[in-house]
Amino acid sequence: MSRLAGKVALITGASSGLGRVGAERFAAEGARVVVADITDGDEVIDAIAAAGGEASFVACDVTNPESVENAVNFAVETYGGLHVLYNNAGVMLGDDDNPVTTSVETYQRTMDINVLGTMLGCKYAIPAMQQSGSGSIVNVASFVAHMGAATPQIAYTASKGAVLAMTREIATIYARQGIRCNALCPGPIMTPLLAKFLSDDAKRNRRLVHIPMGRFGEPIEIANGALFLASDESSWMTGQSLIIDGGITAAYVTPE
Repeated sequence: MSRLAGKVALITGASSGLGRVGAERFAAEGARVVVADITDGDEVIDAIAAAGGEASFVACDVTNPESVENAVNFAVETYGGLHVLYNNAGVMLGDDDNPVTTSVETYQRTMDINVLGTMLGCKYAIPAMQQSGSGSIVNVASFVAHMGAATPQIAYTASKGAVLAMTREIATIYARQGIRCNALCPGPIMTPLLAKFLSDDAKRNRRLVHIPMGRFGEPIEIANGALFLASDESSWMTGQSLIIDGGITAAYVTPE
């Protein structure tokens, strides 16, 4: 039996990158997927359909309360309920650096998308999950929510720490209402977002030295983690942080 059979899943930022891989993985496991993104989702919808899955697209700006509420309503109206929320949408802005040089604008934009966006997803999804009888929320944090980043990115690191704290709070509030909330904490994953920061061998090796497994993660490895948290396989797991980082947080490595 498919691991998400009978489930309706809303995934933010699912038109590309990690979100798209997650959407395709969830659909392959039987979920009816709502792809929620500010960019067009036709490609991922077509890919899911071609593989025999079921998905729909809804335009969604995770920083806008009305837009997020509309996306949740769309999921319920289209598929009759909501069981999984995968808060995947996020940013790591290019000029995010140390506290002295990072602009207030960059900090605020990062917090708006990564933290407010996560909170708004939960705000509108939780009542729909209550109506559906149960739910699993997967919030994307990061391994840097557990440790400082070797390459300065103060706004991003702060935002992911906030997501981790929020996850614990939501899990505690709704634990006896059949709604679980866990954080997914990836290490460096080879996506276009990361690739633009690794434009030369020096920058690439600067990151790799911290990864005991000696390589960057692949998007499917994160999608598999999200699938576990979304599914009933993790039914006695809530308020936790699933770290998938190639061993980074297990090791002590002196920065070069």
